[in-house]
Amino acid sequence: MAMARALIAALLLLMLAACGRGELLGPFAESRTPPAIGPRFFAPEGWTWGFVQTGGRPIQRYGVATTWRAPRATVVILPGYGESAEVWFETVGALTRRGYTVWVLDRAGQGGSARYTLPRDLGYAPSFDPDVATLKGLVKVVIRPQPGTPLILLGHADGAVVALRAAETGLRVDGVIASSPNLATRAVSQDTAQAWAGRIPLLGRLPNAGWRPWSRSQPDERERGRTHDLWRGALAKAWQTANPDLRMSEPSLGWRGAHQAASRQAQTDAGRIPVPVLVITAGGADAQTTALCKALRHCSPLAIPGARPDLHLESETWRAPWFAAVTAFIADKVDASRAVAMPRAAANSPDNSEALEEDRPKDH
Repeated sequence: MAMARALIAALLLLMLAACGRGELLGPFAESRTPPAIGPRFFAPEGWTWGFVQTGGRPIQRYGVATTWRAPRATVVILPGYGESAEVWFETVGALTRRGYTVWVLDRAGQGGSARYTLPRDLGYAPSFDPDVATLKGLVKVVIRPQPGTPLILLGHADGAVVALRAAETGLRVDGVIASSPNLATRAVSQDTAQAWAGRIPLLGRLPNAGWRPWSRSQPDERERGRTHDLWRGALAKAWQTANPDLRMSEPSLGWRGAHQAASRQAQTDAGRIPVPVLVITAGGADAQTTALCKALRHCSPLAIPGARPDLHLESETWRAPWFAAVTAFIADKVDASRAVAMPRAAANSPDNSEALEEDRPKDH
């Protein structure tokens, strides 16, 4: 009976929040830089925002920064739950200085992307499929990778699930980096309330038990035990404090069900990914990550002892080996691409015109 009363109360709150939805559900572009953060966390030089939409799915926000010279590779970052592109600015800047073009795609219903429901800070998505479809659209229509320039997906936490699903379902990439992949551990059917609520759209929008709206008093990432670093751990909360449209609280029942379904499919279809996958874990691999790596055709596991899950926001003791592994993986794909391109270029050069002529079949 108590559960029923709680569900009814939550439904009433959602119905009230739905009144006057208007622009509250729409995407959000230009963010205001928090006064408390240092220059290393500012937007990278040349950073540009844009929007992308596929079909009738929510409009998703992306950002991009590139190098001053021809890019050696293209990297697409998929943040984890509750993160916005702003949290990745330091990493984006470090990668562009290495000669890479870097894109960050905010997830549907999160960051600066459009929302499915209100209140805006409630994390809801009926499925991860829109994230996968929009990622494919971003790559094929907006990025349009050039031959000889490797394309790498970097997914963090549940963002890694989106990256894996895109590679499993036909997106052509040269490599995937799964950073602290968050694969759901328990089937939805084992949690009765989540099971039936997640299958019904309206009920799927219900918050989880104990849900509270975003608050300035809530703990930051360091206080939540996701990083050791004082300054990086405060980033997400600082950006959300300065920009109310970026705020995120705990996920809804429907989001949890969607995460479970996408995780299960990602593990089932892992063998379909033809390219190398780098799996980086904080501390050590759990059962789900171990099983994933075994199912992949080409998996390179790396554990960073003592680290906490938000490796990109960790103190240098743990972030440095994470970033070194990321850049080494990308550089390896650049070298492989060059190795393939050089024979082709040599074969088509003027110096080889005679050799090409000799190789052509003669008419007798």
